[in-house]
Amino acid sequence: MGARREKLVAVSVDLDEIDNYSAIFGVGAALSLPRWPIYEKALPRLAALFAEHQIPATFFAIGRDLEHPDNASALRKLAAAGHEIANHSLSHFYDLTRRDLATQQREVIGGADAIEAAVGVRPSGFRAPGYTIDDGLFDVLVDAGVSYDSSVFPCPAYYLAKATAIGLIKLRGSASRSVVDDPRVLTAPADPYRIGRPYQRRGNGLLELPVGVTGELTLRAPYIGTTVVLAGELGARLLTRLACARAFVNLELHGIDLSDAQDDGLTALRPYQQDLKRSAAQKQRALSAAFGELKQQGYRFVTLAEAAQHYA
Repeated sequence: MGARREKLVAVSVDLDEIDNYSAIFGVGAALSLPRWPIYEKALPRLAALFAEHQIPATFFAIGRDLEHPDNASALRKLAAAGHEIANHSLSHFYDLTRRDLATQQREVIGGADAIEAAVGVRPSGFRAPGYTIDDGLFDVLVDAGVSYDSSVFPCPAYYLAKATAIGLIKLRGSASRSVVDDPRVLTAPADPYRIGRPYQRRGNGLLELPVGVTGELTLRAPYIGTTVVLAGELGARLLTRLACARAFVNLELHGIDLSDAQDDGLTALRPYQQDLKRSAAQKQRALSAAFGELKQQGYRFVTLAEAAQHYA
């Protein structure tokens, strides 16, 4: 019984390359951006930060990005250092749940194949692009032998912000590749659970490790990299204390959370991506403050695969 009450935290990183962000904002053709700034610039910063804090992290990789030899090599080094490499699909289609079954199967299995070819270990976990998942995609995950999913994000503030942003992009005459999830996701459990049918209910299906939010009394505010780095050091500590209302904290980051607009050649994207208005050094200090607070609160850092074994 004591082990089940243990407080665990998993830190994960979605390795979305910069073309995914220009696609979100509908400005891909208008901006001149470097091809691999997440893998070449942000990833080494993240690896160094995790080494400093002795954190075993989970990196969700997009399979197509591993066709570039340097990216595959970077993942092998992460795996050798004790980090988990998990599946973020083959192509990162934001509308994956709206694609046909054959495409969904290719995206899940193809992503896993690419990661296995790159690091020598088949990934056990999956995270859907844009956190958007449904019962059909869960069926594909089960058939593919996935052990856990970490896509459900039952966060009202995030849902509203995303829907608003997509609407504003449309009003200015552009089109975002991002899609709005089924609002029923907001009724899903915010703690680890086995999915039912529909997936927002508890049942006996695949294990779900929801993306981090604060406690119910604070209305499930988002506890993710964007909110942590924008909060600054003090704000990051306060937000972390609110997230500690849960026995399991799932802190999800993106590679861009340690990007630097000036040093990484991303100044053209800065008007659209708010966290690029903070330097990499400022964001690193905020993340370090969050990690320190989690340790002070008695949490043990694990990979998502280790968390899945714990809650299985």
